[in-house]
Amino acid sequence: MRRRTLLTIAALLATAPALAHGPQGHSVSRETAAGVPGDTNALVRIVEISMQEGDGNMLFAPEEITVAVNEQVRFRLKNDGELEHEFILGTAEEIEEHAEMMQAMPDMDHDDPNAKRLQPKQTGDLVWKFSAPGELYFACLIPGHREAGMTGKIIVK
Repeated sequence: MRRRTLLTIAALLATAPALAHGPQGHSVSRETAAGVPGDTNALVRIVEISMQEGDGNMLFAPEEITVAVNEQVRFRLKNDGELEHEFILGTAEEIEEHAEMMQAMPDMDHDDPNAKRLQPKQTGDLVWKFSAPGELYFACLIPGHREAGMTGKIIVK
């Protein structure tokens, strides 16, 4: 069983070329289908996103955002809940692959331009430049959170 788990993890890591993984977590260092890490010194549009839970649901507010191609956004994230949450940005495929990794490694540390994990009542910023039109997604991939509704969509026009 342990060998199969290790082989599954190795296969997942090999299928995520945009991620460079290490023992403490991983980081995104180049362009992905979702765009590129933003320039933290440039002017950006600020989008505030709340992470919260209650009544058996978990959610982001707002759950849908529209941005322009080549727009740079500073996501101002606030965990308004009582549980730890994270914000991970990517394509549907990237989110699904990462969710599978999180099932195997639920305490994975994130040091990524496209991800931020926050303790209750903590805030954090994530700056991202959207380089192509399409639909992207964000989710909390702590096991059980996405399944409880903690997902959102970004429409890039």
